[in-house]
Amino acid sequence: MNADTTRTGAGSTDIQPADSSDSAWRRDHFVSLLRFAEGSIREDGAACWLDDAGRPDLTHPVETWITSRMAHIFAVGHLLGVSGADVYAARAISGLQNVLADPEFGGWLASRGEGDELVGTKEAYAHAFVVLAASTGKVAGIAGASELLSKALAVLDARFWEPEQKLHLDERSRDWSTTSDYRGVNANMHSVEALLAAHAATGDGLWLDRAAAIGDRVARWAESNEWRIPEHFDATWNPLLEYNADRPHDPFKPYGATPGHGLEWSRLLLQIDAEAGTRGRRTAAATALFDRAVADGWDAERGGGFVYTTDWSGTPVEPRRFHWVAAEAVATAQVLGRVTGDKRYAELEREWWGWIQEHLIDAEHGSWHHELDTENRPSGRTWIGKPDVYHAAQAVILSELPLTGSFAASAEQAGRILA
Repeated sequence: MNADTTRTGAGSTDIQPADSSDSAWRRDHFVSLLRFAEGSIREDGAACWLDDAGRPDLTHPVETWITSRMAHIFAVGHLLGVSGADVYAARAISGLQNVLADPEFGGWLASRGEGDELVGTKEAYAHAFVVLAASTGKVAGIAGASELLSKALAVLDARFWEPEQKLHLDERSRDWSTTSDYRGVNANMHSVEALLAAHAATGDGLWLDRAAAIGDRVARWAESNEWRIPEHFDATWNPLLEYNADRPHDPFKPYGATPGHGLEWSRLLLQIDAEAGTRGRRTAAATALFDRAVADGWDAERGGGFVYTTDWSGTPVEPRRFHWVAAEAVATAQVLGRVTGDKRYAELEREWWGWIQEHLIDAEHGSWHHELDTENRPSGRTWIGKPDVYHAAQAVILSELPLTGSFAASAEQAGRILA
């Protein structure tokens, strides 16, 4: 396959419906997603929000989490042999260093707009993604990534890690002087992902130990709550099950249980085992999380698709479908099938890829629709545009890679399969 395919997005695409189990289709689609994402990377390296057609939406600031995700996925692309991916990875790494880093107080700003407009809040969520970007970049040999990783790990450790809890706090003021009383699982989920990548990049067992401690803590919370993960907590990590009951559409802190996070945690538990060499230790918990998320989340009565959130009995609260949930569903089914050998996961994966191809992949403009309504039509209440190819790109290429603790290590082992 020629990885130097015609660029998709901004009005043209080479995406065509195909058998999603076909290796050539998966590889082509991965490249098409990276080509779409190229339009997000500014000359200074910060990543723009993209609209539905793949054009920069300048009404949004540049976000640290998006820039980090793009640096990560382009670095994965470079490891796999996608032509030009190293250029965009290096540019995004530079954007994290020179545009989104906070020169006054250290760490990374949440976002930066035009001129002096910025959001200086320090978020564990965003900092975890800086660690992920730098880790993958280091493995891929991207310029500046090693230095960035050292700085990012130091900040995550010193400013967010709560050693007595073995979890990360969520948010601090720009100057680090005040800490929010809110604690959350989402930031810790992406911290696990980042720490696994950091372990692959550095070989330091501290980061693997932390990832395992966080994962096991969340699994225990889920087990005691019928495998629905409590997402929100107070400053001493007591669950706040009614948090944001009046904000069911929040993109990062919605009320209730989030089936997509149940799926994502399921995969991460298996990746902790893969990285630690403890295969099988966490499989039962991963299976239970998966089964609960599918039972609560898959909306077969309305043409398929995963709902965004449910209440604590499994009744949908926000029934709209977000692309990242479907991406995590096929990715987790793929990994569970590999680990357990149970054919039911392959059957579910095929079914869900069929739904993704029918409803989410945008054959006209490229990438995936980020949000659908309950009739599986493109929508835009919570997610407007297409700012992120990270979930989709990881999901589509996963079956082509060996199973490790991180996409960086998996891509490095796979070699330049897209060259």
